[in-house]
Amino acid sequence: MGAMGESEPAVTPEVAALPADADGRANLIGLSREELAATLAEIGQPAFRARQLWHWIYHRGAVDFAAMSNLSKDFRAELAQRFTLARPAISVDRQSIDGTRKWLLKFADGQEVESVHIPEEDRGTLCVSSQVGCTLTCKFCHTGTQRLVRNLTAPEIVAQVMNARDALGEWPSPQEGRLLSNIVMMGMGEPLYNFDNVAKALKIVMDHEGIAISRRKITLSTAGVVPMIERCGAELGVMLAISLHAVTDELRDRIVPINKKYPIAELLNACRNYPGLNNARRITFEYVMLKDVNDSPAEARALVKLLKGIPAKVNLIPFNPWPGAPFERSTPERIAAFSDIVFNAGYASPVRTPRGEDIMAACGQLKSDSVKQRRSERDAAEARASA
Repeated sequence: MGAMGESEPAVTPEVAALPADADGRANLIGLSREELAATLAEIGQPAFRARQLWHWIYHRGAVDFAAMSNLSKDFRAELAQRFTLARPAISVDRQSIDGTRKWLLKFADGQEVESVHIPEEDRGTLCVSSQVGCTLTCKFCHTGTQRLVRNLTAPEIVAQVMNARDALGEWPSPQEGRLLSNIVMMGMGEPLYNFDNVAKALKIVMDHEGIAISRRKITLSTAGVVPMIERCGAELGVMLAISLHAVTDELRDRIVPINKKYPIAELLNACRNYPGLNNARRITFEYVMLKDVNDSPAEARALVKLLKGIPAKVNLIPFNPWPGAPFERSTPERIAAFSDIVFNAGYASPVRTPRGEDIMAACGQLKSDSVKQRRSERDAAEARASA
């Protein structure tokens, strides 16, 4: 994610996420329960069929109607004739030596987004994108160097989870020991600038008869779209993360420019009023560690004062550099000292271990690499044609 200037982002046209295929078959992935029931009603099917299909699509991960053994043969044939359960194309699938796996997914209009699976001892977290590019321009975020193309639709967001489940072999949805147990809306884009689609997708993901990931295991990260924070808590009840990264408006204006519109005091007030906030549902404040920019002991003490009265924890994130990045990563000693000050004040302050650096896991890197490669191939083709 990144940050913006003074104006609200321009409205971009929505593109059908998983549209009809070449044979004119509509894709059922990403439909809500009500939409699925209405779609089946149009072909004369009773309401209970929607629950059967929901189970097959979101609990068992079916990619072929023929596998739906409790449906009649004729009905399965009709479904196959009219509909599809196809996933997006996978442009790139890379796995790091540390187990991190990153996909670049391509949708029907040719646009690409990234999702990343990060395995840990006690969980497996999928980082999901909400937009193609980003309207924000956070100076430390690689996606912030990319222009916003459009919002992702709910089916495109759900499809990122479906793809990861496919790749991890996690169908039917397991009850325990999941490889994909948590979701973080921390990928490309600002989720609260695409709230309707994000909310619809997460409600599908949370449905207990389908993918069934608990709202307590879903975290939505925002750079600080203050007017939408209360709605997020009231309608979704997911965990909230704030991309903070600075303790003064002067610095945050520079590295997270959305702060010019919603300054720190206003943002923290919205956090204090987040629906359902308590010690068991703390807000996570993300703080990327930038060498000689925001990593001093004085800033650690100032951060503690800012968070007073907010049930919170602080994730310290060593900067994940990319070629030409304007910052350097803070030293391990500096990060440890910062963490100690925050921890001694009573706030958990884990240091996030950099993951997937060998597969360009910094948000947006893989997409930028793909764009550069296509541009290089196009230029080479044009040069050959003019030779």
